[in-house]
Amino acid sequence: MSTIADNISQVRSRIHAAELAAQRAGHSVHLLAVSKTKPAPALREAYAAGLRDFGENYLQEALGKQAELTDLPLIWHFIGPIQSNKTRAIAEHFDWVHSVDRLKIAQRLSEQRPAELPPLNICIQVNVSGEASKSGCTPADLPALAEAISALPRLKLRGLMAIPEPTEDRAAQDAAFAAVQRLQASLDLPLDTLSMGMSHDLESAIAQGATWVRIGTALFGARDYS
Repeated sequence: MSTIADNISQVRSRIHAAELAAQRAGHSVHLLAVSKTKPAPALREAYAAGLRDFGENYLQEALGKQAELTDLPLIWHFIGPIQSNKTRAIAEHFDWVHSVDRLKIAQRLSEQRPAELPPLNICIQVNVSGEASKSGCTPADLPALAEAISALPRLKLRGLMAIPEPTEDRAAQDAAFAAVQRLQASLDLPLDTLSMGMSHDLESAIAQGATWVRIGTALFGARDYS
C-alpha cells in the first residue's frame, strides 16, 4: 500500500514532467495539498515528506486541524465557498483564500484581517464553465471585481482560481484552462497566480499556465465523507 510520501513523490514527478512538456521552468508550479476530510496525522505525514501548503474547504474542520498542528509552520489556504459569517475566522487563521467570488466577502476579509498579520493573499474564483452548481464570478463581472478587490487595504490580489467542468477530454481541459489564462492576462493588474488543476487534469492546467495545482485524491487517497 503506497504511503503519502510515495504519493507526493509521484505527484511531484507528474508536475515536473508537465513543466518540461510545457517548456516551463522547473519548480514554477506549486503543490497545494487538499486535505479536507483528512485527519491531522495525515497532514503531519505530508509535512514530514516536504509539503508546507494545505488547502481546506470546511472552516470548522480546518480550525480543529490547525489547533492540533500548531507546532508545524504550515501555510493554510482556504479553498471552499465562503459564507459571510465565516469571514472573520478565515481572515484570522489563513494565509491564502482561493475562493473569493464577490466584493462583499472581500470587503469583510479586508476589514477583519488582523493588523499584525501580513495582507491576506487572494484569488478570485471564476466560473469559467458557466455551471449553475459552481461558485465563482462570471467572466463578464471579473474586471470590475478584480479592480475593486485590488484596492482593498488588507488584501493582496494574486490571481485567479477556477474549477472547470470535469472531463477526461484533454482538448476540452486545455480550452477551459486557456480561457482562465486569457481572462487573467486581460486584467491590467500585477497578478502572478493561476490556481487551477487537480489530480485528474494537472498536466493540462500546467500546460496552460497554472502556478498552483490543488491535489487531494492523488496524495491522500479517496475522501471519506461519512
